[in-house]
Amino acid sequence: MNRTAVIALAWLAGAGACVALAVWYPTDTTVMGQMPAHTTQTLTRMPVVLPEGLPSERTLALVTFNRDQRSQADSWIEGLNLKNDPSISWVRIPVLGDANTPDARSDAETRLLGRYTADLERARMLPIFVDKASFARATGLKNIEQASAVVLNRQGEVLARVEGPFDADKAQLLRETLAITK
Repeated sequence: MNRTAVIALAWLAGAGACVALAVWYPTDTTVMGQMPAHTTQTLTRMPVVLPEGLPSERTLALVTFNRDQRSQADSWIEGLNLKNDPSISWVRIPVLGDANTPDARSDAETRLLGRYTADLERARMLPIFVDKASFARATGLKNIEQASAVVLNRQGEVLARVEGPFDADKAQLLRETLAITK
């Protein structure tokens, strides 16, 4: 094979590698996560299709996987002053696991209604009945052992995420992500 053919093949192989990397290169969504589409309703019985039905283009979602994590979510509400700051659109998303029967779902909703009695709290509550581990994986969360604060857009893309209780440095990251407009 002559030198020109070898050089042409090397360039062709390099171009092919570039195209392959461009096609398989991880995107923000594959790295950060994507909220799965789901139909739910608030505790005030308003139907919501997630993620399109989020209250704004960038919404802070406080995701919990069990009732022991409620205090972590509450720490974010208090730390970010969410009840008094209308500039941050936010919701609570308790991931309750698969409800195998209508009675199981009704029991879970009844417990939530007993805990969250104010209409505004109920309007922000979007319970999801899905497999917890699958939801966490899809959303890019490391595990279901801690609550997470996640910034989502209406396409379901995870724009920022932090885990555990309120932390001022993590809060700054969330505020910056919430403030960015496209």
